[in-house]
Amino acid sequence: MRLSDRDPRISPDELIENLVPPPRFNSVSFDTYIPNPDEPSQAAAVEAGRVFAARVSVRRKKWSLFGSREDEAGKLGLYLDGGFGVGKTHLLASLWHAVPGPKAYGTFVELTNMVGVLTFPEAVRRLSGHKLLAIDEFELDDPGDTMLVTRLIKELIAAGVHVAATSNTLPDKLGEGRFAAADFLREIQSMSSKFDVVRVDGPDYRHRGLPDAPPPMAASELEAKAAARQGSTIDDFDDLCKALARIHPSKYGRLLDGVSAVHLRDVKPAPDQNVGLRLVAFGDRLYDRDIPVAVSGQPLSELFTDEMLRGGYRKKYLRAVSRLVALSR
Repeated sequence: MRLSDRDPRISPDELIENLVPPPRFNSVSFDTYIPNPDEPSQAAAVEAGRVFAARVSVRRKKWSLFGSREDEAGKLGLYLDGGFGVGKTHLLASLWHAVPGPKAYGTFVELTNMVGVLTFPEAVRRLSGHKLLAIDEFELDDPGDTMLVTRLIKELIAAGVHVAATSNTLPDKLGEGRFAAADFLREIQSMSSKFDVVRVDGPDYRHRGLPDAPPPMAASELEAKAAARQGSTIDDFDDLCKALARIHPSKYGRLLDGVSAVHLRDVKPAPDQNVGLRLVAFGDRLYDRDIPVAVSGQPLSELFTDEMLRGGYRKKYLRAVSRLVALSR
């Protein structure tokens, strides 16, 4: 199969129905999260998640964003703040599983894509009756998208919906700050008092004691590997990039239906930011589904240029490399 030959379709109703944790987190719980004993904040984060889940399970009335009355049972928002690979998505999915519906779970990018398809008023209408909206990987690098999701959170909290969010922040290198709680609270402004902030420290578990990404394969080896596995796809890297340009990102998950492994020929660095950001979204859907990736050409660790890694979307690219390298093992 070739991914670049596919033309996935998805209806507005399916967009809402598909707002659930990715398949790799179908059966996680707070009990299956194993805190790093060297990082006490991880065990504390598990407890904070349990407390918030209990709070969400009790249906709330609508609250005014600007009223003086506090939510006597606790705040309506929870923000898990930490670096790459410390288990924040595991904790967020565990929270989602722990509460009754109606509820929705999506990445920041999935939510912006959903609003783009449904329109903002329709997205608010469909989500405002939910108990919980869980937002994974809240992003602060695109002002327009950040404002859009911030408006969505504001409308939903006003309707009594609880909101839990995570974000990926840069590793503590070259003097860069590791945590982004101040940035998050600044962006949500009037809602900041509604959120509890919980830090989750620790190293990236995806690279804890594991080898580097395997080297790219020879073209013949890649072809043989793809042919040997049922459900595999194989595409020229350039063809895949062209396909991702014509397919709306909200359909990238549907693009991977029935796929057991992805093989890419002649991988090279993304030529520009537009291609790079599409590859980030595509990589997230691969990671959600735990689909292994094999390549020829250049290694996945070189998918984004040094210039890209120094730019405003640095966090997205680093997250994508972390996930794709894990899948390539």
